[in-house]
Amino acid sequence: MAPANLTFACDCNTLRGTLVGVGPGAGTRVECFCHDCRAAEVYAGQPDPAPDAVQLYQTSPYRVRIEAGADQLAPFAFSDKGPLRWQARCCGATMFLTARSPKLSFTSFRTDRLDDDSALGPVVARAFVRKANGKRGHEGLARFIVGFARRALGARLSGRWKDTPFFDASGAPVAPVHLVSTAERDALPLT
Repeated sequence: MAPANLTFACDCNTLRGTLVGVGPGAGTRVECFCHDCRAAEVYAGQPDPAPDAVQLYQTSPYRVRIEAGADQLAPFAFSDKGPLRWQARCCGATMFLTARSPKLSFTSFRTDRLDDDSALGPVVARAFVRKANGKRGHEGLARFIVGFARRALGARLSGRWKDTPFFDASGAPVAPVHLVSTAERDALPLT
């Protein structure tokens, strides 16, 4: 599959942009069944995806171009060390997940924000899948880790980690981070 430029938007179309040069070689399609991904959806006012997974495409932040509504980016986190989850302040749509520092250059993008996600290729990894014994495990983890490491290391060595819409030149998030309290998290109506 040739790399593609894919437009995305939040639910109300205020926050819009393009994923540049994406496809199977520039990122990894992932399905995540973890409690944090589900909690992030519910916290942001979105429906609980359970029993389905949250559909993600992990790529490099320099592939994300925000073309309108950048002032609507609103990060939140469930802990002071955990990843940042970025939603559109205007409508609550969850959009991205990043590390807390631009130096660890990755973003997971919610693929349902695209009109057509077929150019991203097939899902190659599944995280926190419930197994027959009731425990959770991962499928395709090695491929996921290799892709993540290759992209993050490449961005770090080339300096492309600095090209991000999520952090300013000093490395601070472009908007204040809301730390979700334990009480807020515990009150989420997860099924």
